[in-house]
Amino acid sequence: MATQRLRRRLVKHLVEEDVLHDPKWVEAFRSVPRHVFLPRFFTRVDEGWAAVGRDDPGWLERAYSPDVLVTQLDDDSSLWEKARREGPIEGVPTSSSSMPSIMAIMLEELRVGDGQRVLEIGTGTGYNAALLSHRCGSGSVSTVDVDAGLVAAARGRLQEAGYAPSCEVGDGALGFPAGVMFDRVLCTASVSSVPPAWLEQTVPGGLVVTTLNRPLGAGLVRLVAGSGATGRGRVLARDGRFMPLRAHRRPAPAALPSPASADWRPTQLPIDLVLKPRLKFEFFASLELPGVHPVRELPDGSTDPISSGDPHAGAFALTHPDGSWARFRTSGDTFEIAQGGPRGLWDLAERALVLWNSLGRPERDRFGLTVDGSRQEFWLDEPDGLRWELS
Repeated sequence: MATQRLRRRLVKHLVEEDVLHDPKWVEAFRSVPRHVFLPRFFTRVDEGWAAVGRDDPGWLERAYSPDVLVTQLDDDSSLWEKARREGPIEGVPTSSSSMPSIMAIMLEELRVGDGQRVLEIGTGTGYNAALLSHRCGSGSVSTVDVDAGLVAAARGRLQEAGYAPSCEVGDGALGFPAGVMFDRVLCTASVSSVPPAWLEQTVPGGLVVTTLNRPLGAGLVRLVAGSGATGRGRVLARDGRFMPLRAHRRPAPAALPSPASADWRPTQLPIDLVLKPRLKFEFFASLELPGVHPVRELPDGSTDPISSGDPHAGAFALTHPDGSWARFRTSGDTFEIAQGGPRGLWDLAERALVLWNSLGRPERDRFGLTVDGSRQEFWLDEPDGLRWELS
């Protein structure tokens, strides 16, 4: 069958990308029909977001592509029908079927064992819950999402695919409504801080895997639960970034002032080094620049928040809610910055680079995270080493 061939092709891609290794997860990706969970989605076109459905040419192939597929805009599931009627529309993605590579990374980092109970935060389409159900058995899997419409649709698609995990509507930051204890908690959205309820619902020694919603320094962490709302773990070397839980979305960054010609000065620090995770400095920069947002400057003078590590062509800047800002530009072969507000953000970034070099240029997997309720701290190498508040 075509779907079996497409699943085999997707698995081959994930194995070759070095994100899928465990034979049990290989079998799950080979078996779970992703297309069942993606009867419709959006694709980006010049005019906005176009609606794609199961009757469209190429729908099935796209459903098994290695790409993220947006399934909802502006928290409004009716916008797909509007785009179908009227053509491409504008909107902000608020739900999706994540890149299979990121899903594979997180599922393997969960280190789930046979017979363990797993809680998924963020049901979405239901595809990830189906993968968990295939691996662990439906009776061992619970999933929760704040959007009742998404949960209802996911429950039906899970049933169609032959799976029956426990699906509930609720605020994922509060854990599972029934108060069951779990061996593993996996959040397929990102959070600004680790909700204490997750650790309270995880048996001591169990694992919590999530992604952090941070303007800089986002990515995966894995915690070992202690007693109550405590846990300790590591920032993971393998990266993964998701849409935030609704309650953890960040406000839009403030507008940027226009610097005078005399405000610009040369700098040896390129903006890419601050923004791109693959260049290794980005995570450390995020610790030394807490709360700083990277933005892209648009031709009309407005700004557009950019995902950490994804600077598009254009001019870039850093902003902070306290009114501090720094703008970056290239002048010939020279990098230039201008800055203002209460603090010199670029001065802080340059000092952070000096400190990072003096510490041996630590990469993200040298950092850990300790959670004690609302008190949450990153640390370098050991818990009693250099520390930074999670912000």
